[in-house]
Amino acid sequence: MSNISNLRQNYYKDQIIEENLSSSPFDQFGLWFSDAIDNKIYEPNTMILSTVNEKLQPSSRILLLKNFDNNGFVFYTNYKSRKGLDLINNPKASLLFFWPTLERQIRIEGIINKVSSAESDEYFNSRPLASKIGAWASLQSEQIESRKTLEDKEKYFQKKFGDNPPRPDYWGGYNLRPSYFEFWQGRPSRLHDRIIYVLENNNCWNINRLSP
Repeated sequence: MSNISNLRQNYYKDQIIEENLSSSPFDQFGLWFSDAIDNKIYEPNTMILSTVNEKLQPSSRILLLKNFDNNGFVFYTNYKSRKGLDLINNPKASLLFFWPTLERQIRIEGIINKVSSAESDEYFNSRPLASKIGAWASLQSEQIESRKTLEDKEKYFQKKFGDNPPRPDYWGGYNLRPSYFEFWQGRPSRLHDRIIYVLENNNCWNINRLSP
Protein backbone atom coordinates (compact mmCIF):
# COMPACT_ATOMS: atom_id res chain seq x y z
CA MET A 1 0.00 0.00 0.00
CA SER A 2 1.30 3.47 -0.87
CA ASN A 3 2.06 5.91 1.91
CA ILE A 4 -0.75 8.45 2.11
CA SER A 5 0.20 10.00 5.45
CA ASN A 6 2.04 12.82 3.73
CA LEU A 7 -0.88 13.92 1.58
CA ARG A 8 -1.63 17.44 2.74
CA GLN A 9 -3.36 20.52 1.45
CA ASN A 10 -3.05 23.95 3.00
CA TYR A 11 -6.26 26.01 3.09
CA TYR A 12 -6.08 29.74 2.58
CA LYS A 13 -8.90 30.99 0.33
CA ASP A 14 -11.30 32.58 2.80
CA GLN A 15 -12.33 33.04 6.42
CA ILE A 16 -15.50 33.31 8.50
CA ILE A 17 -15.98 36.57 10.38
CA GLU A 18 -18.90 36.50 12.80
CA GLU A 19 -19.91 40.08 12.09
CA ASN A 20 -20.47 39.18 8.43
CA LEU A 21 -22.71 36.18 9.13
CA SER A 22 -26.44 36.19 8.57
CA SER A 23 -28.57 35.70 11.70
CA SER A 24 -30.44 32.98 9.78
CA PRO A 25 -28.60 29.75 8.89
CA PHE A 26 -30.91 29.32 5.90
CA ASP A 27 -29.82 32.70 4.53
CA GLN A 28 -26.19 31.88 5.25
CA PHE A 29 -26.59 28.56 3.42
CA GLY A 30 -28.13 30.44 0.50
CA LEU A 31 -25.16 32.81 0.34
CA TRP A 32 -22.64 29.97 0.30
CA PHE A 33 -24.75 27.99 -2.19
CA SER A 34 -24.79 31.03 -4.50
CA ASP A 35 -21.00 31.25 -4.18
CA ALA A 36 -20.76 27.60 -5.23
CA ILE A 37 -22.91 28.28 -8.30
CA ASP A 38 -20.97 31.45 -9.18
CA ASN A 39 -17.71 29.50 -8.93
CA LYS A 40 -19.11 26.85 -11.27
CA ILE A 41 -18.82 24.02 -8.75
CA TYR A 42 -19.83 20.78 -10.47
CA GLU A 43 -23.31 19.87 -9.20
CA PRO A 44 -23.20 22.14 -6.14
CA ASN A 45 -26.41 20.52 -4.87
CA THR A 46 -24.58 17.21 -4.33
CA MET A 47 -24.83 16.18 -0.68
CA ILE A 48 -24.18 13.20 1.58
CA LEU A 49 -27.22 11.94 3.47
CA SER A 50 -26.49 9.86 6.59
CA THR A 51 -29.15 7.76 8.30
CA VAL A 52 -29.21 5.15 11.08
CA ASN A 53 -31.19 1.89 11.02
CA GLU A 54 -32.97 0.04 13.82
CA LYS A 55 -29.70 -1.68 14.79
CA LEU A 56 -28.00 1.73 15.14
CA GLN A 57 -25.90 1.05 12.05
CA PRO A 58 -25.17 4.32 10.21
CA SER A 59 -24.99 4.49 6.43
CA SER A 60 -24.27 7.31 4.00
CA ARG A 61 -24.89 7.96 0.32
CA ILE A 62 -24.69 10.83 -2.16
CA LEU A 63 -27.92 12.50 -3.28
CA LEU A 64 -28.95 15.72 -4.99
CA LEU A 65 -30.71 18.52 -3.13
CA LYS A 66 -33.78 19.57 -5.10
CA ASN A 67 -35.15 22.47 -3.05
CA PHE A 68 -34.49 24.42 0.11
CA ASP A 69 -36.18 27.24 2.02
CA ASN A 70 -36.81 28.17 5.64
CA ASN A 71 -38.84 24.98 6.07
CA GLY A 72 -35.95 22.68 5.24
CA PHE A 73 -34.05 20.75 2.58
CA VAL A 74 -35.85 18.52 0.07
CA PHE A 75 -34.69 15.44 -1.84
CA TYR A 76 -36.50 12.62 -3.65
CA THR A 77 -36.02 8.87 -3.57
CA ASN A 78 -37.64 5.45 -3.30
CA TYR A 79 -39.45 5.13 0.04
CA LYS A 80 -38.54 1.41 0.14
CA SER A 81 -34.82 2.00 -0.36
CA ARG A 82 -32.35 1.43 2.48
CA LYS A 83 -32.47 5.10 3.45
CA GLY A 84 -36.26 5.09 3.28
CA LEU A 85 -36.47 2.10 5.63
CA ASP A 86 -33.92 3.72 7.94
CA LEU A 87 -36.07 6.85 8.16
CA ILE A 88 -39.14 4.84 9.13
CA ASN A 89 -37.30 3.62 12.22
CA ASN A 90 -35.33 6.77 12.94
CA PRO A 91 -36.25 10.09 11.28
CA LYS A 92 -33.09 11.80 12.58
CA ALA A 93 -30.53 12.34 9.83
CA SER A 94 -27.74 14.61 8.62
CA LEU A 95 -26.69 16.26 5.37
CA LEU A 96 -23.15 17.18 4.35
CA PHE A 97 -22.18 19.53 1.52
CA PHE A 98 -18.49 19.69 0.55
CA TRP A 99 -17.15 22.20 -1.98
CA PRO A 100 -13.37 21.60 -2.07
CA THR A 101 -12.73 24.34 -4.62
CA LEU A 102 -14.03 26.85 -2.07
CA GLU A 103 -12.51 24.92 0.87
CA ARG A 104 -15.94 24.80 2.50
CA GLN A 105 -18.31 22.29 3.96
CA ILE A 106 -21.73 22.57 5.62
CA ARG A 107 -23.18 20.02 8.03
CA ILE A 108 -26.93 20.05 8.70
CA GLU A 109 -28.76 17.87 11.23
CA GLY A 110 -32.47 17.50 11.84
CA ILE A 111 -35.67 15.49 11.50
CA ILE A 112 -36.90 14.15 8.16
CA ASN A 113 -40.53 13.82 7.06
CA LYS A 114 -42.18 13.11 3.73
CA VAL A 115 -43.33 16.05 1.64
CA SER A 116 -46.93 16.14 0.43
CA SER A 117 -48.13 13.91 -2.40
CA ALA A 118 -48.90 17.03 -4.44
CA GLU A 119 -45.31 18.27 -4.06
CA SER A 120 -43.95 14.83 -5.02
CA ASP A 121 -46.26 14.70 -8.04
CA GLU A 122 -45.17 18.14 -9.18
CA TYR A 123 -41.48 17.26 -9.03
CA PHE A 124 -41.96 13.81 -10.61
CA ASN A 125 -43.82 15.33 -13.54
CA SER A 126 -40.95 17.76 -14.12
CA ARG A 127 -38.40 14.95 -14.52
CA PRO A 128 -37.11 13.68 -17.88
CA LEU A 129 -39.06 10.71 -19.24
CA ALA A 130 -36.12 8.33 -18.79
CA SER A 131 -35.87 9.24 -15.10
CA LYS A 132 -39.60 8.64 -14.62
CA ILE A 133 -39.30 5.18 -16.19
CA GLY A 134 -36.22 4.52 -14.08
CA ALA A 135 -38.22 5.09 -10.91
CA TRP A 136 -40.52 2.24 -11.97
CA ALA A 137 -37.77 -0.06 -13.23
CA SER A 138 -35.57 0.14 -10.13
CA LEU A 139 -36.74 -1.32 -6.84
CA GLN A 140 -33.93 0.57 -5.16
CA SER A 141 -31.62 -1.34 -2.80
CA GLU A 142 -33.19 -4.73 -3.64
CA GLN A 143 -31.00 -7.50 -5.06
CA ILE A 144 -31.42 -8.33 -8.76
CA GLU A 145 -30.12 -11.21 -10.87
CA SER A 146 -28.28 -9.14 -13.47
CA ARG A 147 -28.04 -5.86 -15.34
CA LYS A 148 -30.28 -7.43 -17.98
CA THR A 149 -33.03 -7.82 -15.39
CA LEU A 150 -33.01 -4.07 -14.85
CA GLU A 151 -32.91 -3.29 -18.58
CA ASP A 152 -35.79 -5.68 -19.28
CA LYS A 153 -37.90 -3.96 -16.64
CA GLU A 154 -37.06 -0.59 -18.16
CA LYS A 155 -38.30 -1.79 -21.57
CA TYR A 156 -41.44 -3.23 -19.97
CA PHE A 157 -42.41 0.04 -18.32
CA GLN A 158 -41.52 2.06 -21.41
CA LYS A 159 -44.03 -0.03 -23.34
CA LYS A 160 -46.61 0.04 -20.53
CA PHE A 161 -46.63 3.78 -19.87
CA GLY A 162 -45.38 5.35 -23.09
CA ASP A 163 -44.71 9.07 -22.64
CA ASN A 164 -46.81 9.59 -19.50
CA PRO A 165 -45.79 7.37 -16.56
CA PRO A 166 -47.47 8.24 -13.24
CA ARG A 167 -45.51 8.64 -10.04
CA PRO A 168 -45.07 5.30 -8.22
CA ASP A 169 -46.67 5.36 -4.79
CA TYR A 170 -43.36 4.16 -3.33
CA TRP A 171 -41.41 7.13 -4.69
CA GLY A 172 -41.44 10.71 -3.49
CA GLY A 173 -39.89 13.51 -1.50
CA TYR A 174 -38.46 14.01 1.96
CA ASN A 175 -37.81 17.24 3.81
CA LEU A 176 -35.11 17.60 6.47
CA ARG A 177 -36.09 20.29 8.98
CA PRO A 178 -32.84 21.41 10.62
CA SER A 179 -32.02 21.97 14.26
CA TYR A 180 -28.25 22.31 13.72
CA PHE A 181 -25.98 23.84 11.08
CA GLU A 182 -22.18 23.91 10.98
CA PHE A 183 -20.34 26.11 8.48
CA TRP A 184 -16.70 25.08 7.99
CA GLN A 185 -14.09 27.16 6.19
CA GLY A 186 -10.61 25.76 5.67
CA ARG A 187 -7.81 27.88 7.15
CA PRO A 188 -3.99 27.64 7.27
CA SER A 189 -2.26 25.30 9.75
CA ARG A 190 -5.50 23.33 10.24
CA LEU A 191 -6.88 26.18 12.37
CA HIS A 192 -10.14 26.05 10.47
CA ASP A 193 -13.19 28.25 11.08
CA ARG A 194 -16.21 26.36 12.44
CA ILE A 195 -19.43 28.26 13.12
CA ILE A 196 -22.54 26.52 14.42
CA TYR A 197 -26.19 27.54 14.52
CA VAL A 198 -28.25 25.65 17.14
CA LEU A 199 -32.03 25.94 17.30
CA GLU A 200 -33.17 26.80 20.83
CA ASN A 201 -36.54 26.10 22.47
CA ASN A 202 -37.73 29.62 21.63
CA ASN A 203 -37.19 28.89 17.92
CA CYS A 204 -34.24 31.28 17.81
CA TRP A 205 -30.85 30.32 16.44
CA ASN A 206 -27.88 30.49 18.79
CA ILE A 207 -24.57 31.15 16.96
CA ASN A 208 -21.21 30.02 18.33
CA ARG A 209 -17.68 29.23 17.19
CA LEU A 210 -16.09 25.80 17.67
CA SER A 211 -12.43 24.95 18.05
CA PRO A 212 -11.17 23.25 14.87
